[in-house]
Amino acid sequence: MDEKKANLLKESYDSLLNLMLYDKPIDQLEEYVVSDIMGYGTTLDEKISDINRFRKLITDQREQGAGLNMHFDINPVFRRVSVSNDSAVFIDEIRISMTVGSEENIIPLRLSYVFYYLDNKWKLVHMHGSVGIDSEGDTWHKEQWKKEKEELENKVEERTNELKRSIEELKATQSQLIHSEKMASLGELTAGIAHEIQNPLNFVNNFSEVSTELVDEMNTEIENGNTEDAKLIAHDLKQNLEKINHHGKRAGEIVKGMLQHSRSSSGVKEPTDINSLADEYLRLAYHGLRAKDKTFNAKMETNFDESIGNVEVVSQDIGRVILNLITNAFYAVDEKKKQNPEGYEPTVSVSTKKTGDKVEISVKDNGNGIPQKVMDKIFQPFFTTKPTGQGTGLGLSLSYDIVKAHGGELTVETQEGEGTEFSIVLPN
Repeated sequence: MDEKKANLLKESYDSLLNLMLYDKPIDQLEEYVVSDIMGYGTTLDEKISDINRFRKLITDQREQGAGLNMHFDINPVFRRVSVSNDSAVFIDEIRISMTVGSEENIIPLRLSYVFYYLDNKWKLVHMHGSVGIDSEGDTWHKEQWKKEKEELENKVEERTNELKRSIEELKATQSQLIHSEKMASLGELTAGIAHEIQNPLNFVNNFSEVSTELVDEMNTEIENGNTEDAKLIAHDLKQNLEKINHHGKRAGEIVKGMLQHSRSSSGVKEPTDINSLADEYLRLAYHGLRAKDKTFNAKMETNFDESIGNVEVVSQDIGRVILNLITNAFYAVDEKKKQNPEGYEPTVSVSTKKTGDKVEISVKDNGNGIPQKVMDKIFQPFFTTKPTGQGTGLGLSLSYDIVKAHGGELTVETQEGEGTEFSIVLPN
């Protein structure tokens, strides 16, 4: 081949490389490529059927490579020109280095070109690209696949170990959060218990003082021989002692309830007076909030179905659920009250009723309600509508799990701006 023709072939080859690998204007493609060019890129979708598909392939590759700081190391491995000097085959091995994030990646690429000499120009009629592998003598890529499989298995094992560590850390965190949630609810109770226990203690102290005076009067009447008056005083004294006993037991029940709430659940179901439990926690929650905020005030309503009787439940667990729902209800009405709506009276209602073989406990408030957009998340762990630091997001989640463990159901109905009602349905 004469020198002029050889130079034209080199010019066409160099120009094509600049078009495909660098940034030579794409509108010059027709000068070096036939309109019906055929070939393949390096991926399954990169099929070349004409010059337009070839142009699109180059354009797409430029867009995908933007910002990758690519560098090309070209190694010519094959050059052959036909005897007639009107066709040529070139093959290159190209190592592409690129930066993705902070890592440098190397891709070994093979490009094959077929040129025809047409109208005094060399033009590309066929091109084929493929990605090579590093191993030798591995036609079917078995060694490469084996290597990739081993690398993948190592990554999976490493990731599995990381996940195991994460799960253990999550379990520990969950235990701490559950403990924090229990202690938070116990803190809510403490002030309420102090208030509630003071009432029966006042009765015990007052009746004890009066009874001491009655004993002195009775002794005086006996000494004076007034047996009838002494009997009347003895009768009053007996009534006082009965009241002392009643209020002493009442104080004992409050302390017992506090201890049950604070310790870990025994998991043992026992006959429980649901009405008494709900009434107890309603007043304890109210006075607990009053102790923290003297301005807090709300109307409390109860409507208990006396036909319920005792229900087999784990009393400390169901007590926690009721307390959580009541505390949330008081929080909701207090938040609405802070907005100063005209004529608004914050009200929390607790009711029970028996329906067939089921018992329903309802906690209702006339607060702002729950936005519909968060209703699907309301029982999810760690989800809370309260400001940061005022809720763990575990109260309703734990309550839901406790009720489910009892074979029951915890549901919610709400209307934005009107209020919310939570219902616990338990088998009886």
